[in-house]
Amino acid sequence: MTARLGSRAAALALGVALSVGVSSANAQTVDGPSLFWKVSTWGNPRAFTAGLEHMAERVKEATGGKWQMRVFYGEQLSKAKENLDGLKANAFEIATFCNFYHPGKNPALMVTTMPFLPVSSYDDMARVRAGLYENDILKDEMAQWNALYYASTNLPQYNALGRGPAPKDPTDFKGMRVRAGGGIGDAMAKLGAVEQTMPATETYTALQRGTVDAVFLPYTYAHASYKLDEVADWFTANLSPGTSDCPIVINKNAYDALPQQYKDLLAEIQPELLEVYRKAYDEADAKFLPRFQERLEEITYTDEQLAAFREAAGEPVWHEWVEANKDQFDAQAVLDLTLELAGQKGS
Repeated sequence: MTARLGSRAAALALGVALSVGVSSANAQTVDGPSLFWKVSTWGNPRAFTAGLEHMAERVKEATGGKWQMRVFYGEQLSKAKENLDGLKANAFEIATFCNFYHPGKNPALMVTTMPFLPVSSYDDMARVRAGLYENDILKDEMAQWNALYYASTNLPQYNALGRGPAPKDPTDFKGMRVRAGGGIGDAMAKLGAVEQTMPATETYTALQRGTVDAVFLPYTYAHASYKLDEVADWFTANLSPGTSDCPIVINKNAYDALPQQYKDLLAEIQPELLEVYRKAYDEADAKFLPRFQERLEEITYTDEQLAAFREAAGEPVWHEWVEANKDQFDAQAVLDLTLELAGQKGS
Protein backbone atom coordinates (compact mmCIF):
# COMPACT_ATOMS: atom_id res chain seq x y z
CA MET A 1 0.00 0.00 0.00
CA THR A 2 1.13 3.48 -0.73
CA ALA A 3 -1.55 5.33 1.20
CA ARG A 4 0.03 7.58 3.83
CA LEU A 5 -1.09 8.34 7.32
CA GLY A 6 -0.90 12.14 7.00
CA SER A 7 -4.32 13.64 7.52
CA ARG A 8 -5.82 10.17 7.11
CA ALA A 9 -4.02 9.00 10.18
CA ALA A 10 -5.89 5.83 10.95
CA ALA A 11 -8.19 4.41 8.30
CA LEU A 12 -7.83 0.65 8.14
CA ALA A 13 -7.69 -0.50 4.55
CA LEU A 14 -10.54 -2.98 4.89
CA GLY A 15 -10.82 -5.53 2.18
CA VAL A 16 -7.15 -5.45 1.26
CA ALA A 17 -5.73 -8.93 1.54
CA LEU A 18 -2.23 -8.69 2.89
CA SER A 19 -0.08 -11.53 4.10
CA VAL A 20 0.46 -11.41 7.85
CA GLY A 21 3.88 -12.44 9.02
CA VAL A 22 5.92 -11.58 5.97
CA SER A 23 8.91 -13.89 5.75
CA SER A 24 12.33 -12.35 6.01
CA ALA A 25 13.15 -13.74 2.60
CA ASN A 26 10.43 -11.63 1.02
CA ALA A 27 10.82 -8.54 3.18
CA GLN A 28 12.19 -5.46 1.49
CA THR A 29 14.63 -3.40 3.47
CA VAL A 30 13.63 0.22 3.97
CA ASP A 31 16.67 2.40 4.45
CA GLY A 32 16.62 5.22 6.94
CA PRO A 33 17.93 6.59 10.22
CA SER A 34 18.36 4.62 13.42
CA LEU A 35 15.40 5.13 15.74
CA PHE A 36 14.15 3.70 19.01
CA TRP A 37 10.45 4.07 19.74
CA LYS A 38 8.81 3.28 23.07
CA VAL A 39 5.32 1.77 23.12
CA SER A 40 3.29 2.21 26.31
CA THR A 41 0.61 -0.26 27.35
CA TRP A 42 -0.58 -2.15 30.42
CA GLY A 43 -1.03 -5.74 31.52
CA ASN A 44 0.90 -8.69 30.12
CA PRO A 45 1.36 -9.88 26.53
CA ARG A 46 -2.03 -11.12 25.28
CA ALA A 47 -4.37 -10.94 22.30
CA PHE A 48 -4.84 -7.20 22.88
CA THR A 49 -1.12 -6.58 22.40
CA ALA A 50 -0.63 -8.89 19.40
CA GLY A 51 -0.82 -5.96 16.99
CA LEU A 52 1.79 -3.99 18.89
CA GLU A 53 4.24 -6.86 18.76
CA HIS A 54 3.51 -7.46 15.09
CA MET A 55 4.15 -3.81 14.29
CA ALA A 56 7.42 -3.81 16.21
CA GLU A 57 8.58 -6.99 14.48
CA ARG A 58 7.68 -5.77 11.01
CA VAL A 59 9.35 -2.38 11.47
CA LYS A 60 12.55 -4.00 12.69
CA GLU A 61 12.53 -6.52 9.86
CA ALA A 62 11.78 -4.02 7.09
CA THR A 63 14.48 -1.57 8.17
CA GLY A 64 17.15 -4.16 8.84
CA GLY A 65 17.00 -3.33 12.54
CA LYS A 66 17.51 0.40 12.12
CA TRP A 67 14.06 1.22 13.47
CA GLN A 68 13.45 -0.48 16.79
CA MET A 69 10.20 -0.49 18.76
CA ARG A 70 9.88 -1.90 22.24
CA VAL A 71 6.56 -2.63 23.88
CA PHE A 72 6.63 -1.69 27.57
CA TYR A 73 4.05 -3.71 29.49
CA GLY A 74 2.64 -3.43 32.99
CA GLU A 75 2.30 0.37 32.99
CA GLN A 76 6.09 0.71 33.06
CA LEU A 77 5.97 4.01 31.19
CA SER A 78 2.60 5.35 32.25
CA LYS A 79 -0.58 4.43 34.08
CA ALA A 80 -3.27 3.14 31.75
CA LYS A 81 -5.40 6.22 32.37
CA GLU A 82 -2.48 8.55 31.62
CA ASN A 83 -1.17 7.34 28.28
CA LEU A 84 -2.69 10.28 26.43
CA ASP A 85 -0.96 12.61 28.86
CA GLY A 86 2.30 10.81 28.16
CA LEU A 87 1.91 11.36 24.43
CA LYS A 88 1.20 15.03 25.00
CA ALA A 89 4.37 15.26 27.08
CA ASN A 90 6.39 13.42 24.42
CA ALA A 91 7.27 10.71 26.95
CA PHE A 92 6.91 7.94 24.34
CA GLU A 93 6.04 7.50 20.68
CA ILE A 94 3.15 5.01 20.65
CA ALA A 95 0.50 4.07 23.17
CA THR A 96 -2.79 2.30 23.62
CA PHE A 97 -5.64 3.72 25.65
CA CYS A 98 -9.23 2.76 26.38
CA ASN A 99 -11.78 5.48 25.80
CA PHE A 100 -13.94 4.73 28.83
CA TYR A 101 -10.97 5.01 31.19
CA HIS A 102 -11.28 8.79 30.82
CA PRO A 103 -14.45 9.94 29.02
CA GLY A 104 -13.55 13.57 29.57
CA LYS A 105 -10.37 13.24 27.53
CA ASN A 106 -12.09 11.66 24.52
CA PRO A 107 -15.81 12.42 24.67
CA ALA A 108 -16.42 11.96 20.94
CA LEU A 109 -14.78 8.53 20.84
CA MET A 110 -17.16 7.43 23.58
CA VAL A 111 -19.74 6.85 20.83
CA THR A 112 -18.13 3.42 20.33
CA THR A 113 -19.30 2.42 23.80
CA MET A 114 -22.98 2.98 23.03
CA PRO A 115 -24.94 -0.17 23.92
CA PHE A 116 -26.54 -2.34 21.27
CA LEU A 117 -25.24 -0.53 18.24
CA PRO A 118 -26.21 -2.42 15.07
CA VAL A 119 -22.83 -4.09 14.72
CA SER A 120 -22.24 -7.74 15.33
CA SER A 121 -19.36 -9.08 13.28
CA TYR A 122 -15.68 -8.38 13.65
CA ASP A 123 -15.60 -6.68 10.26
CA ASP A 124 -18.59 -4.49 11.13
CA MET A 125 -16.87 -3.20 14.24
CA ALA A 126 -13.58 -2.67 12.43
CA ARG A 127 -15.30 -0.69 9.68
CA VAL A 128 -17.10 1.56 12.15
CA ARG A 129 -13.94 2.34 14.09
CA ALA A 130 -11.89 3.01 10.97
CA GLY A 131 -14.52 5.38 9.62
CA LEU A 132 -14.79 7.26 12.90
CA TYR A 133 -11.03 7.79 12.97
CA GLU A 134 -11.42 9.72 9.70
CA ASN A 135 -13.93 12.14 11.18
CA ASP A 136 -12.55 15.63 11.84
CA ILE A 137 -14.20 15.83 15.25
CA LEU A 138 -12.41 12.72 16.45
CA LYS A 139 -9.12 13.64 14.78
CA ASP A 140 -9.17 17.08 16.40
CA GLU A 141 -9.94 15.44 19.73
CA MET A 142 -6.78 13.35 19.47
CA ALA A 143 -4.74 16.30 18.24
CA GLN A 144 -5.29 17.94 21.63
CA TRP A 145 -3.21 15.10 23.04
CA ASN A 146 -0.51 15.32 20.37
CA ALA A 147 -1.81 12.03 19.03
CA LEU A 148 -2.80 10.47 15.71
CA TYR A 149 -5.05 7.45 15.35
CA TYR A 150 -3.13 4.55 13.84
CA ALA A 151 -5.30 1.46 14.23
CA SER A 152 -7.93 -0.04 16.45
CA THR A 153 -7.23 -3.09 18.55
CA ASN A 154 -10.71 -4.15 17.38
CA LEU A 155 -11.99 -5.33 20.74
CA PRO A 156 -14.76 -7.93 20.51
CA GLN A 157 -18.18 -7.60 22.12
CA TYR A 158 -18.21 -7.49 25.90
CA ASN A 159 -19.85 -10.02 28.19
CA ALA A 160 -20.05 -10.28 31.95
CA LEU A 161 -18.25 -12.61 34.32
CA GLY A 162 -19.19 -12.49 37.98
CA ARG A 163 -19.38 -13.88 41.45
CA GLY A 164 -22.39 -14.75 43.57
CA PRO A 165 -25.97 -15.18 42.34
CA ALA A 166 -26.07 -15.43 38.55
CA PRO A 167 -28.26 -12.94 36.65
CA LYS A 168 -30.59 -15.39 34.88
CA ASP A 169 -32.55 -12.44 33.47
CA PRO A 170 -31.13 -9.02 32.57
CA THR A 171 -33.37 -7.55 35.27
CA ASP A 172 -31.37 -9.55 37.82
CA PHE A 173 -28.55 -7.04 37.40
CA LYS A 174 -30.56 -4.65 39.60
CA GLY A 175 -28.51 -3.77 42.66
CA MET A 176 -25.36 -5.49 41.39
CA ARG A 177 -22.07 -3.60 41.46
CA VAL A 178 -20.84 -3.85 37.92
CA ARG A 179 -17.54 -2.83 36.33
CA ALA A 180 -18.75 -1.47 33.01
CA GLY A 181 -17.64 1.77 31.45
CA GLY A 182 -19.11 4.24 28.98
CA GLY A 183 -22.43 3.48 27.36
CA ILE A 184 -22.38 -0.12 28.57
CA GLY A 185 -22.18 1.18 32.12
CA ASP A 186 -25.04 3.57 31.42
CA ALA A 187 -27.08 0.66 30.06
CA MET A 188 -26.44 -1.37 33.18
CA ALA A 189 -27.43 1.61 35.32
CA LYS A 190 -30.80 1.67 33.55
CA LEU A 191 -31.27 -1.88 34.77
CA GLY A 192 -30.59 -0.72 38.31
CA ALA A 193 -26.97 -1.83 38.54
CA VAL A 194 -24.36 0.29 40.28
CA GLU A 195 -21.80 1.29 37.67
CA GLN A 196 -18.11 1.25 38.60
CA THR A 197 -15.19 2.15 36.34
CA MET A 198 -11.67 0.88 36.86
CA PRO A 199 -8.76 -0.27 34.70
CA ALA A 200 -8.83 -3.93 33.75
CA THR A 201 -5.69 -4.49 35.83
CA GLU A 202 -7.72 -3.80 39.00
CA THR A 203 -10.65 -6.10 38.24
CA TYR A 204 -9.23 -9.33 39.70
CA THR A 205 -8.79 -7.85 43.17
CA ALA A 206 -12.13 -6.06 42.97
CA LEU A 207 -14.00 -9.24 42.09
CA GLN A 208 -12.06 -11.33 44.58
CA ARG A 209 -12.76 -8.93 47.44
CA GLY A 210 -16.37 -8.35 46.50
CA THR A 211 -15.90 -4.71 45.57
CA VAL A 212 -17.75 -5.58 42.37
CA ASP A 213 -20.15 -8.42 41.60
CA ALA A 214 -19.58 -8.55 37.85
CA VAL A 215 -17.03 -7.39 35.32
CA PHE A 216 -17.72 -6.58 31.68
CA LEU A 217 -14.71 -7.17 29.41
CA PRO A 218 -14.17 -8.40 25.84
CA TYR A 219 -15.27 -12.01 25.52
CA THR A 220 -13.40 -14.28 26.36
CA TYR A 221 -9.77 -13.34 26.08
CA ALA A 222 -9.81 -10.35 28.42
CA HIS A 223 -11.49 -12.17 31.30
CA ALA A 224 -8.95 -14.96 30.96
CA SER A 225 -6.03 -12.57 30.54
CA TYR A 226 -6.74 -11.15 33.97
CA LYS A 227 -7.57 -14.62 35.39
CA LEU A 228 -11.04 -13.54 36.47
CA ASP A 229 -12.40 -17.04 35.97
CA GLU A 230 -10.32 -18.07 38.99
CA VAL A 231 -12.51 -15.96 41.29
CA ALA A 232 -15.84 -16.07 39.41
CA ASP A 233 -18.90 -18.33 39.46
CA TRP A 234 -20.68 -17.54 36.17
CA PHE A 235 -20.41 -15.81 32.82
CA THR A 236 -22.85 -14.49 30.22
CA ALA A 237 -22.48 -16.09 26.81
CA ASN A 238 -24.66 -13.85 24.65
CA LEU A 239 -25.61 -10.65 26.45
CA SER A 240 -23.12 -8.79 24.23
CA PRO A 241 -24.32 -5.26 25.04
CA GLY A 242 -21.56 -3.55 23.11
CA THR A 243 -17.88 -2.84 23.33
CA SER A 244 -15.41 -0.02 23.79
CA ASP A 245 -12.46 1.15 21.77
CA CYS A 246 -8.83 0.93 22.80
CA PRO A 247 -6.90 2.30 19.81
CA ILE A 248 -3.23 2.39 19.00
CA VAL A 249 -2.20 6.03 18.67
CA ILE A 250 1.05 7.67 17.58
CA ASN A 251 2.78 10.72 19.01
CA LYS A 252 2.18 13.40 16.38
CA ASN A 253 5.55 15.09 16.85
CA ALA A 254 7.34 11.78 16.46
CA TYR A 255 5.34 10.88 13.38
CA ASP A 256 5.89 14.25 11.72
CA ALA A 257 9.65 13.86 12.22
CA LEU A 258 9.77 10.52 10.38
CA PRO A 259 11.28 10.33 6.91
CA GLN A 260 8.68 9.60 4.26
CA GLN A 261 9.83 6.01 3.72
CA TYR A 262 9.15 5.25 7.39
CA LYS A 263 5.69 6.83 7.17
CA ASP A 264 5.00 4.68 4.14
CA LEU A 265 6.14 1.60 6.06
CA LEU A 266 3.68 2.34 8.87
CA ALA A 267 0.90 2.71 6.30
CA GLU A 268 1.88 -0.62 4.74
CA ILE A 269 1.77 -2.41 8.09
CA GLN A 270 -1.45 -0.79 9.24
CA PRO A 271 -4.05 -3.04 7.52
CA GLU A 272 -2.17 -6.17 8.54
CA LEU A 273 -3.23 -5.55 12.13
CA LEU A 274 -6.85 -6.29 11.26
CA GLU A 275 -5.96 -9.90 10.54
CA VAL A 276 -3.46 -10.14 13.39
CA TYR A 277 -6.19 -9.24 15.86
CA ARG A 278 -8.80 -11.43 14.21
CA LYS A 279 -6.53 -14.45 14.58
CA ALA A 280 -5.51 -13.55 18.14
CA TYR A 281 -9.09 -13.21 19.37
CA ASP A 282 -10.27 -16.35 17.58
CA GLU A 283 -7.44 -18.35 19.10
CA ALA A 284 -8.19 -16.95 22.54
CA ASP A 285 -11.85 -17.93 22.33
CA ALA A 286 -10.93 -21.42 21.17
CA LYS A 287 -8.61 -21.76 24.15
CA PHE A 288 -10.58 -20.09 26.94
CA LEU A 289 -14.25 -20.77 26.22
CA PRO A 290 -13.99 -24.50 27.01
CA ARG A 291 -12.26 -23.60 30.26
CA PHE A 292 -15.04 -21.19 31.17
CA GLN A 293 -17.70 -23.76 30.34
CA GLU A 294 -15.98 -26.35 32.52
CA ARG A 295 -15.44 -24.11 35.55
CA LEU A 296 -18.34 -21.64 35.47
CA GLU A 297 -22.09 -21.50 35.04
CA GLU A 298 -22.90 -20.32 31.51
CA ILE A 299 -25.79 -17.86 31.23
CA THR A 300 -27.56 -17.69 27.86
CA TYR A 301 -30.45 -15.27 27.41
CA THR A 302 -33.49 -15.79 25.22
CA ASP A 303 -34.26 -13.55 22.24
CA GLU A 304 -37.16 -12.08 24.22
CA GLN A 305 -34.90 -11.18 27.14
CA LEU A 306 -32.34 -9.56 24.87
CA ALA A 307 -35.04 -7.58 23.06
CA ALA A 308 -36.30 -6.23 26.38
CA PHE A 309 -32.76 -5.23 27.34
CA ARG A 310 -32.23 -3.39 24.04
CA GLU A 311 -35.50 -1.52 24.42
CA ALA A 312 -34.71 -0.40 27.95
CA ALA A 313 -30.99 0.24 27.62
CA GLY A 314 -30.14 0.68 23.94
CA GLU A 315 -31.34 3.72 22.03
CA PRO A 316 -32.33 5.63 25.20
CA VAL A 317 -28.64 5.69 26.16
CA TRP A 318 -27.66 6.91 22.67
CA HIS A 319 -30.03 9.88 22.92
CA GLU A 320 -28.83 10.75 26.41
CA TRP A 321 -25.23 10.70 25.17
CA VAL A 322 -26.07 13.12 22.36
CA GLU A 323 -27.87 15.45 24.76
CA ALA A 324 -25.00 15.37 27.26
CA ASN A 325 -22.37 16.21 24.63
CA LYS A 326 -24.15 18.46 22.14
CA ASP A 327 -22.57 21.62 23.56
CA GLN A 328 -19.02 20.21 23.25
CA PHE A 329 -19.19 18.93 19.67
CA ASP A 330 -21.76 17.80 17.13
CA ALA A 331 -22.60 14.62 18.97
CA GLN A 332 -25.61 13.88 16.77
CA ALA A 333 -23.40 13.95 13.68
CA VAL A 334 -20.95 11.54 15.31
CA LEU A 335 -23.75 9.15 16.26
CA ASP A 336 -25.29 9.43 12.77
CA LEU A 337 -21.91 8.63 11.21
CA THR A 338 -21.56 5.61 13.48
CA LEU A 339 -24.97 4.28 12.47
CA GLU A 340 -24.25 5.01 8.81
CA LEU A 341 -20.96 3.12 8.97
CA ALA A 342 -22.68 0.26 10.76
CA GLY A 343 -25.14 0.03 7.90
CA GLN A 344 -22.47 -0.31 5.25
CA LYS A 345 -21.63 -3.87 4.33
CA GLY A 346 -18.36 -3.41 2.53
CA SER A 347 -17.66 -2.59 -1.08
